Amino acid sequence: MTRTQTSPTERRPFLEIRNITKTFGRFVALKDISLVVYEGELVIFLGPSGCGKTTLLRIIAGLEEPNTGQIIQDGKDITRLPPSKRDFGIVFQSYALFPNLTAAKNIAYGLENQKLSRKQIEARVQELLELVGLPDSGHKYPSQLSGGQQQRIALARALALSPGLLLLDEPLSALDARVRAQLRGEVSRLQRRLGVTTVMVTHDQEEALTMADRIVVMDQGVIKQVGTPLEIYRQPATPFVADFVGVMNFVPGVGGDDPDTLRCDDIILRADGAVSRGQPATAAIRPEDVRILGVDPNAPDAFQATIQEVEFLGSFYRLRLQVEGLRSTLLTADLSINAAREVELAEGLVLPIRLPPESVRIFAEVSS
Repeated sequence: MTRTQTSPTERRPFLEIRNITKTFGRFVALKDISLVVYEGELVIFLGPSGCGKTTLLRIIAGLEEPNTGQIIQDGKDITRLPPSKRDFGIVFQSYALFPNLTAAKNIAYGLENQKLSRKQIEARVQELLELVGLPDSGHKYPSQLSGGQQQRIALARALALSPGLLLLDEPLSALDARVRAQLRGEVSRLQRRLGVTTVMVTHDQEEALTMADRIVVMDQGVIKQVGTPLEIYRQPATPFVADFVGVMNFVPGVGGDDPDTLRCDDIILRADGAVSRGQPATAAIRPEDVRILGVDPNAPDAFQATIQEVEFLGSFYRLRLQVEGLRSTLLTADLSINAAREVELAEGLVLPIRLPPESVRIFAEVSS
């Protein structure tokens, strides 16, 4: 599923994170983080464990206090406000439902302090049950619901008070793969339907790529890149982003005679980028961008390669290739199962491959 919303610049800023730093003793969890989230946008914090993404979410919720910096929501400084005074709903990985209350009572929990009549509460609860696709489950207790159903109830409870901001803390990670894939589509469609500004934390790159309007890639307490899923995947700003999001081939080398070339062992790679002659650098290319079929062996960016391994992955084959003249690195290439019918894949097969310059990205090493 691809999200097709208006660009952030066409919307007004709703959440502003300004120069947030957070330490735990000597450990620096967040280092001068700044970010703008626009109204109606779904932004995902993506990164490995310990990168600071959950700490940042907790600071937005008021569950942690920053050492320095500000959180501005809808034009109001909420940095020092307690969670109860902030306008948000939150869904946790563990669901956090009250086991002794029915699904309906869990959803109604926050509504009961709003001076609403019993009839109004019941109507709102039923509306939310229908919204999350569980109209007949209000009488059930959490133990009688599947993991996916419990997470739907947790989502309904977070939306009960119509918050301006929805926070999702790895909400799908406790579910099995099939339910997780189904629910991420449902959550994304629901968020678009309601138009609620949403910030989500995940370490799952597939979730981020399929659900987000923009992805914030984090590592070691800093933001490495902010961009749309397509920008993050096709134009990674750093080797870390390239390696963390998707699969990437990395080939070390030094700048060649021409600025858009890289000498890697005994071959010359042409690339969509520039590096100084003799400067250490790394070329990067996605496995699906390695061309295998219909390659002219005399093309300037064609090379002979020997298949070392063939791995069947359902809808595609993953090949490990030894490129002639490239001693230090094996290349990974992906070939769809339909395209694979045109060639007899086998270990030891020698065939020409092409590394299109427009698909090769150069990361120059920066001296410290």
